[in-house]
Parts: sequence; structure tokens; C-alpha cells
Amino acid sequence: MKKLAMIDLDGTLFDTNEVNYFAYKMALNEKGFSLDYEYYKKECNGRYYKEFLPSIVNNDEEIMEYVHKRKKELYEKFLDKAIPNEHLFNILEGIKVNYYLALVTTASKKNTYDILKYFNKVELFDLILTHDDIKNSKPNPEGFIKTLEHFKVEAKDAIVFEDSEVGIEAAEKIGASIFKVEKIAFDDKQTY
Repeated sequence: MKKLAMIDLDGTLFDTNEVNYFAYKMALNEKGFSLDYEYYKKECNGRYYKEFLPSIVNNDEEIMEYVHKRKKELYEKFLDKAIPNEHLFNILEGIKVNYYLALVTTASKKNTYDILKYFNKVELFDLILTHDDIKNSKPNPEGFIKTLEHFKVEAKDAIVFEDSEVGIEAAEKIGASIFKVEKIAFDDKQTY
């Protein structure tokens, strides 16, 4: 019987810091707001837009929703700035015979498919579950639970590849094995 590997997208499969930053920056600029890269990395990256955008746009709900929608449209313009985690992709290719591969991300469906198509990786996954498919974001384990139920696999037979604290917390809540993915900096370049 196959086991299950659940993989996060941003920061795990791809370093998308700059992709998301430039898309948000351009969307915010259209509404007269600016976004500093260091601030973005520290306060925004990996978080749900409703958690960080209100403080940037002075709690203006209309502007926040515009920026979020526009960011998704602009995202594909910056995909050349994404850095794939080749080591993890190689691991996934190697375990695919014995594991279902499920991408479980809080990213939007549009942005998820944009990056997977850009790098020709859509077909690698047996299931792709995005923020559009769930009601509760990580650290709520809803996405992981839905994925376990979809494949009828118990948590003890599942591995979660994650980089963020909220993702790790969600994986801990279901009792799956966890592989934490971290980036390492070499000469001002980051790699996995």
C-alpha cells in the first residue's frame, strides 16, 4: 500500500520570496503604497495576505482586496525570479513509486498552477490542494486532513515537507512525520 508525501510550495518546493515580493510591490504601487524588501521578508513572506496587508494599506478593506487580486495577476510576470528546490524535486521523483505526492499550499490556485506550469511540474503531483480548496489556513491542519482522507492514508504513513512554523505546527497536529526544509546562503545566493 502506498504512503503519502505532502509538500508545501512557497519556501519548500520553490524560493518564491522575490516572486511574491515584486508582485505585491507592483500591486501596492498602483494604489500609492510602497513595500520594502527587508520588511516583506520579515513581516509578510509565508503569511496569509489578510494577516499582513491591513497594516500596509491602513486597514482599507477595498484596497487590500484589490492588491491581493492584482498580486495574483502580476505573479506570473516574476516567475523567472523563482528558485526551484532541485534536491527536493529529485527526492520526490525517487519516492513517487511508493508514495502519493500531494502539494498542500496556502497559495492561490492560480499562482500555484502558474509556477508549476512554468517549471513543468504539474504532472508530478497526484493531488494539488490550494488555499482555494480549504476554509482554514495553516496552522490549521485542514489541508493535511483533507489530503489524508482523499488518499485514505493514516497520518502515521505520511511525510510532510515544510519550511514554515505554521506549516510545521499543522503537520504536528495530525501526527505525521515532518521534514523541515531550510535555505542556506552561499555568497549572497540562497539555495536549499
